[in-house]
Amino acid sequence: MNTVRWGMIGCGSVTELKSGPAFYKAPGSALVAVMGRREEAVRDYAARHGIARFYTDAQALIDDPDVDAVYIATPPDSHLEYSLMVAAAGKHCCVEKPMSLNAGQSELMQRTFEQAGLHLFVSYYRRSLPRFQQVRDWLQSGQIGELRHLTWTLCKPASVADEQAGNWRTDPQVAGGGYFADLASHGFDLFQYLAGDIVEVAGFTARQAGRYAAEDAVTASWQFASGALGMGCWNFVADRREDRVELIGSQGRITFSVFDEHPLRLEGEVNLSLEVPNHEHIQWHHVLGMNAHIRGEGEHPAMASEALKTDRIMDRVLQRNLH
Repeated sequence: MNTVRWGMIGCGSVTELKSGPAFYKAPGSALVAVMGRREEAVRDYAARHGIARFYTDAQALIDDPDVDAVYIATPPDSHLEYSLMVAAAGKHCCVEKPMSLNAGQSELMQRTFEQAGLHLFVSYYRRSLPRFQQVRDWLQSGQIGELRHLTWTLCKPASVADEQAGNWRTDPQVAGGGYFADLASHGFDLFQYLAGDIVEVAGFTARQAGRYAAEDAVTASWQFASGALGMGCWNFVADRREDRVELIGSQGRITFSVFDEHPLRLEGEVNLSLEVPNHEHIQWHHVLGMNAHIRGEGEHPAMASEALKTDRIMDRVLQRNLH
């Protein structure tokens, strides 16, 4: 399979620049079909992006004989249904993150694809970004000694969009939580890629402003398998935006942002500040890795088995399906 031919379910904002173009621009990749529920919108998307075919029915796209793998770019409440349809058709799949509404759904998805001998990827593309490969290299080469502690603060002010109709990110029935479920999942997945599995976690949530049904403030603490500890503060009704991670080691520190492109900073025996910009299409490296994995040319780090670990953490912090 020299070229992996993808079909895409959903054509929302994430697919315009972050992901969609990577699927048809990356070497060895093609985006041959797209599906959306509204014909006018999906027809327009296909025309603007040069995609040969469009559908308004997901099953029709999945069954397209020219589609080798399916990218599900819809909100989390539809990931389980669509992914099981893809597995039933015997095709590989990538779902947007979070993987689903809770760990129970994600476990069923992961098990189904594993038993079918198919690949299920999750769009935790930060594992593939060069900036975080650099952080991982610093950690693994002992630039800060042994990791002792990780802290993450992610805040942003409230906005008009928070309460707008159609903002699925603040609807727990669609997103599995609020902005925490949507954004913190990226961080927890990344931290486990950098520092190993999280084995214990506890958290508290609040609706401090009461602007929507989901939580708007969260705190959590956790322990890595290595013995290093972590803590986080997420507030989406704060005074200003802040995104800062600090890795405290026995011999130095590393600071970076999960979402912003601030310089990576290393403090230790060597002091460095590195600018590592992201690709215009931020899922570029993720797409390259998936295609290589499908062709048997490498192991992609963002597999469902890894994403499931993050969903179990999110369940504990948000108290989802624990009763």
